[in-house]
Amino acid sequence: MPAAATAFALAALAIVAQDHVALRAAPATTASAHAQLWQGELVEVRDRRLGQLQVYDHRLERAGYIRETEAHVVGLHESDAPELLAVLHFLRDTPGAESLGIAYAAAYLKAAPAAAVSPDVFDALGVMAERLARGATLRQGKVDAVTAHMDVATQYGVRFVSVGGNTPSGGAGPMQLCYDGTAFRHVLAMDGSDGAAAASADQRARAALALTRPDCLDPALSPKARQAANQEHADLLDQVDSASGAQLEASLRNRLRLRRAAVWAAVAFDKSRLQEPAQPAAQRALDALAGADKSQLGEGELGEYTEAAIRVGAVRWAAQTTLSAASRLQVELLPGETGQTCVRLLDRYAKAPVTLAEHCTYGTVWPMSARAMPEGRALALNVEPLDGWAELWVWHQETDGWKLDIVAPDSNGPGLGYVEWAGWSPASRGKLLVVRESKSDGRFKRRFEVLRTDTLVAEKSAGDPAQLAAFGVWADPAWKQGTVSLR
Repeated sequence: MPAAATAFALAALAIVAQDHVALRAAPATTASAHAQLWQGELVEVRDRRLGQLQVYDHRLERAGYIRETEAHVVGLHESDAPELLAVLHFLRDTPGAESLGIAYAAAYLKAAPAAAVSPDVFDALGVMAERLARGATLRQGKVDAVTAHMDVATQYGVRFVSVGGNTPSGGAGPMQLCYDGTAFRHVLAMDGSDGAAAASADQRARAALALTRPDCLDPALSPKARQAANQEHADLLDQVDSASGAQLEASLRNRLRLRRAAVWAAVAFDKSRLQEPAQPAAQRALDALAGADKSQLGEGELGEYTEAAIRVGAVRWAAQTTLSAASRLQVELLPGETGQTCVRLLDRYAKAPVTLAEHCTYGTVWPMSARAMPEGRALALNVEPLDGWAELWVWHQETDGWKLDIVAPDSNGPGLGYVEWAGWSPASRGKLLVVRESKSDGRFKRRFEVLRTDTLVAEKSAGDPAQLAAFGVWADPAWKQGTVSLR
């Protein structure tokens, strides 16, 4: 039995039903208040006087009085279990009542026989705990009811973890609060093999989605540990999807596909970092994204679709198995210092291979993305220095030699995003077509741009390529076929 039930003893107990409940020194509204209680708080009832409950809060180690209408006295006998379960079902989908619902889940787990506990109890407990963590992340830095509700939830053994706090590049970043997933692991473990009720397909899908959130993966993990965690997520999603995919409602089925796309994109990047073949994982990411039906997603789920597409867009070149058509300019990859890859820009038409420029990086270089201007005056190449963040290297010829500029997906990065080449205009005009897509401060941005090749300054940009004449004339057909930006 999980820790959520251990807070209850056999004494008469009550669950505080409201926020900002004053714990007073005497049974009168004029008496001084020496503590403030929050919904879901568990108190021991010692007496009733003048419409007040005399209670003791073991967490705060304080005694006092609260009005009878501010708390619900709960029974913890087997006969009380159905009533507790009914309240739990009501609170499960009530935003703002998570700590109260967690309290009733703990009460039910104490009252009901172990054999009678069904997966929907753990499903409800997990849903409320995850929603509480999400709310706390959005409100971090503000001392309010959400913070107090998290403190109450921990009283019942619910645990939260903090990840992040720093960006992958080492700078300061937001802290992500996540539920540790214990209740969801109980759901997945309830397969009916022991004679107890088995979790439904929807419950298993929700559990898998909660346990495989990319934003809850610790960015401080070593490459090996990160690969193991992402592979574990991929295996879990495959297990749930293959076992129950056909039984799921359309929205959950599509969310599973999107999560698989995001996770397999991460697996592809991990493999590239460890010098392992990344093509199969990248192809699985593309296939999963292509299999998602955007029309079956609710308004609140479209963000998941966009985020998965960005993650896949950052690694999509890993799925390519053939190089682009031969051109005058080409790249050659060589090992550099430990962990580095050096990229040489070569002139293929020279009598002997001539190195025009060279640059080294600790990121993953996707050689299949190399696209040279037909006239041999510029070349674009995708490099992914961080998981989910793909930049565009652009070499261009100047009067004093070859110059390398790096185009980032977003000026607020690194974070989540990609930028990719979409075509060249005639050399006389010297224009580069690109698309950038990113997530910054919780908002998604997608821009199609026409850049000057010499300065990489955007001359024109739009949210739809149809609004740019250059994309109608010069966008590369192969790019149109392979990009995820035109989804």
